[in-house]
Amino acid sequence: MTPLEPVTYPFGSAVGLELDPAYAKAREAPGMVRIQLPYGEPAWLALRYDDVRMVLGDRRFSRAMAVAADVPRMTPGKLDSGIIVRDPPEHTRLRKLVAKAFTHRRVEQLRVRIRLQAEQLVDAMVARGMPVDLVEHFALSLPVAVICELIGVPPADRPQFRSWSDAFLSTNSTTARQFETNRAGFREYMSGLIAARRAVPAEDLMTALIEARDEHDRLSELELIDMCNGLLVAGHETTASQIPNFVHVLLAHPERLAELRADLELVPVAVEELMRLVPLSYGPGFPRYATQDVEVGGVLVRAGEPVVVDFASANRDPRRFADPDVLRFDRRDNPHLGFGHGVHHCLGAQLARVELQEGLRALIGKLPGLRVAGKVVWKVEMPVRGARVLPIGW
Repeated sequence: MTPLEPVTYPFGSAVGLELDPAYAKAREAPGMVRIQLPYGEPAWLALRYDDVRMVLGDRRFSRAMAVAADVPRMTPGKLDSGIIVRDPPEHTRLRKLVAKAFTHRRVEQLRVRIRLQAEQLVDAMVARGMPVDLVEHFALSLPVAVICELIGVPPADRPQFRSWSDAFLSTNSTTARQFETNRAGFREYMSGLIAARRAVPAEDLMTALIEARDEHDRLSELELIDMCNGLLVAGHETTASQIPNFVHVLLAHPERLAELRADLELVPVAVEELMRLVPLSYGPGFPRYATQDVEVGGVLVRAGEPVVVDFASANRDPRRFADPDVLRFDRRDNPHLGFGHGVHHCLGAQLARVELQEGLRALIGKLPGLRVAGKVVWKVEMPVRGARVLPIGW
């Protein structure tokens, strides 16, 4: 049977954090939606929680097949290297090399340092005086400092990563011509940094990866470079976007903010609920290709066809979450998909959790009367939702 004629991706056009109400209607329709994203071939779109979780966790879906395909995507540039486009066992090999740096125990050892950094950033904002841009002076600074220290990037080089990250993620049409240039520049920089670390090893993740490359031949030089670059981009973008997103949502729910002020021990629960409720992207995630005919949500996906999943829709599915559009801190069971699922579950999820927890704890605990104090400027031409400028007062 010929697949349905694809429709232009119908969700996520609004600026800010509002979720398109059309999601609810689409979730109730049978099957999946056949869509056409701004770039690449048509795809099936999974919207319901169970369907999304199945696609993410079923080994009959491949990411590696995307390398040779015109993948459905929101951005002109195509990611065709690194751990993101590997299947087991290659994906397993690369993931194991860095997994030890992101274990629960290792990240908890970093908590005190992250808490201190968060509190120092808040103190610096207070010293600057109101209003202060939460994005520039807190949300970007905290995760960039943490991931750069973990990997081993000199403090002086950290500002450069914002422009590289924006270039990789931009949906602006001009980026198609610049994508390879930006990637080549990023790789050249990282190659030089790796050479310097080879000469003078340190107690950081980059040194450990160099060791795996040079002494055990467990990854190629390009894999080494792309692994470091990928960790840097992924290691700050989510947290840098979600800190101001979470603050903006809490300020719109003063009763929940008051609940946290009264009991900061609720912060970890609040972070999980905010991860569920607050959409991070304007579009669906990275495509998975069916390696054989697979039925998903009543639709037969033919071998070689891509499926993209929508995390925001899945996290608002009333079949899985009671009161899915309500911010609640009393959910005993919150298996949200904010960090993905399956073998590609976010490697740095625990680190992101601690950064988000300590970031909110510092802001709420040290800034009584926290409020928006100016015009919020939202990101545009980016698949990641978030404020580019969020002025705050207290």
